Amino acid sequence: MNGTLAYVYAVARDLPALAASVADLPGVSGGPVRLVRAEPGDDVAALVSDVTAADFAEEPLKRHMEDLDWLETVARAHHGVVEAAAQGTTVLPLRLATVYLDDDRVRAMLAAHRRAFADRLDRLARHTEWGVKLYVEAPAREEQQPAAAAGTGRDYLRMRRAQRGSREDAYRAAQGAAARVEEAARGHAVDRVRHRPQQGTLARGPGENIVNDAYLVPQREAEAFREDVTRAVAAQGVRVEITGPWVPYSFAAPPSEEPRQAPDGTTGP
Repeated sequence: MNGTLAYVYAVARDLPALAASVADLPGVSGGPVRLVRAEPGDDVAALVSDVTAADFAEEPLKRHMEDLDWLETVARAHHGVVEAAAQGTTVLPLRLATVYLDDDRVRAMLAAHRRAFADRLDRLARHTEWGVKLYVEAPAREEQQPAAAAGTGRDYLRMRRAQRGSREDAYRAAQGAAARVEEAARGHAVDRVRHRPQQGTLARGPGENIVNDAYLVPQREAEAFREDVTRAVAAQGVRVEITGPWVPYSFAAPPSEEPRQAPDGTTGP
């Protein structure tokens, strides 16, 4: 399959600092990133680079989506462009592998959504995303303990009751910590997105992830947000992980769409 497609990374305020941020920046396929506007003089632009149709047309893209190494390479390049652009202006990230036939189609997309993009960029200006995860570091499940370790049958039942009680105490402590964290975070954040708790390889470190939230925080409130959320946990067996600041991936999608993940897996990136 021959030809190229226009890969769109994000929509951003077209300020002088934006052009400087992406100058000589390589895109997903190594080519330069350029700015595309609906019309000359528009203050909103798309960040675009050329990619091959052989990789990003519909059918080959479906195959590539099953190749984790390929996806990781594309994701790193995609987020690199978004993060670089965010150094100079407010950025509205688009989904990974958002492609159009050519720049004219990109211009048509920008023109059709000009007001929506401008409103959302206004909302995100001078704000960053912070991820907050809570983990329960509960004792190992009782069924994982060998029965022989308990001695008699009565000892075994006593051990199981004690283990269940410990787990219940840990989850009650976690519920209280989650409520305190939410209250503390809302004292600084202007919005929140709840994401599914992470499991398997996505869950980092010990414990079970029970809260995986993203908060949109004014830049001036960032340090106070971190301090108050950390202080709000204060529960034995509960661990908090705060990540950021991120480009506000979780808050970029229109309300009718599923929020995207930040690079750290916060559902961030």
